[in-house]
This record gives sequence, C-alpha cells and structure tokens, in this order.
Amino acid sequence: MTYVVTESCVKCKFTDCVDVCPVDCFREGPNMLVIDPDECIDCTLCVAECPVEAIYAEDDVPESQKDFIALNAELAKKWKPIVERRDPPADSEQWRDVKDKRHLIEK
Repeated sequence: MTYVVTESCVKCKFTDCVDVCPVDCFREGPNMLVIDPDECIDCTLCVAECPVEAIYAEDDVPESQKDFIALNAELAKKWKPIVERRDPPADSEQWRDVKDKRHLIEK
C-alpha cells in the first residue's frame, strides 16, 4: 500500500510532509505535491505532518477522491522530486479550507 495526496493540497502546497519522508517520495508540481507510489515505503510519517489533512493511505482515500490514486502515479512520473521543506505559496492560507479544487490542478 502507498500513500496518496488528495485535493486538499491543491493551491496550498505545504511541504511539512517532505521534511519527514525518509525516502524522498514526494514530487512537486506547480500548485500541489504528489507521492510516487513506486518510492513510498508506507511509513505513515507524512500523514500527521500535513496541516490540511490531504494525505491518506491508499485504502483509506475517500470515495470522492479515489481518482487521486491514479493522478499521483501519473504526475509522479512527470514532476521532479522535492527533498526539502519550502515556504508555501503566499496565498496558501486562503485556499486551506476551500473544497472542490481539482479543476485548479496545474499539470
């Protein structure tokens, strides 16, 4: 089983999770992160670090977010690894509680 970044990350892109990942499985896109399922070792450390609760075990991804399992795998092949924490976008706090952001994903 792998872990999956879901819709809550879109336009927030907090990188607290990156700091605790022992295998550098996160990939960075223009306005969100994803997890490379081939690199993830299921350590669970990132889950507690995500301030917007965007990370789930693959088996626990909410039904409405299941498409993010495939999306993480797809985008992880395109995006570059991120291995250290960075400042979030300047407007990340205003996006924190916004729902229905998937149409804003920049690939």
